[in-house]
Amino acid sequence: MSALTDAELAAHLADVAGKLLLQVRACGLMSLKALGKAGDNTANQYLIHAIREQRPDDGLLSEESKDTEDRLSKSRVWIIDPVDGTREYGEARTDWAVHVALAIDGVATVGAVALPGLDLILRSDRPAPLPPAATPPRMVVSRTRPAAEALAVAEAIGAELVPMGSAGAKAMAIVRGEAEIYLHTGGQYEWDSCAPVAVAAAYGLHVSRADGSPLIYNQRDTYMPDLLICRPEWADRVLEMVTKARLP
Repeated sequence: MSALTDAELAAHLADVAGKLLLQVRACGLMSLKALGKAGDNTANQYLIHAIREQRPDDGLLSEESKDTEDRLSKSRVWIIDPVDGTREYGEARTDWAVHVALAIDGVATVGAVALPGLDLILRSDRPAPLPPAATPPRMVVSRTRPAAEALAVAEAIGAELVPMGSAGAKAMAIVRGEAEIYLHTGGQYEWDSCAPVAVAAAYGLHVSRADGSPLIYNQRDTYMPDLLICRPEWADRVLEMVTKARLP
């Protein structure tokens, strides 16, 4: 496997981790809470050991492993989320994902997002033309706790709300043409968005913070307050509406 490119490695890792997660869930021996923990641990152990074997000189940040300062001195850092949407995974829904990304000098450069429930992998090295956009636009939001700012923006632009689970599933809904806008203002972490952002950018989508500033990864503080992934033609309008929604 040492001959794999970074993008090929990311896709392979996301694919295998997704298949492992499906096998863990299919055993039928665990409650929802135990299943989530078992899935997270299984996928995480596979991913971190494989990355350290294949890219020993790179940094690594995982939601499920203790963070260290070692990555901060690295130009290349793998950022992974073994199960994005643990609740959806445990409930046997399809809107959960596996994220494997490589940030280079703070930029989400390489990414693969597996949607195991749909048997799909979206990759930064294999972008496809975007499907036609819908009118009015569709905006993906949390199925349990949609952010007030996202709801305000949706109302202002006349967007149809599409409730969905994990961050990766929402972002890939834009890539796949199931929606036009993903605006998140409720706070996330680097592993929630790095792989989806790398894929979305490769597909030609707009990616930024909710104020239009760049998304910067491999920071000491891994918290990322907000995110916008959308069709390019909607970026200016959404950013304008976010600003208005935040005004007192």
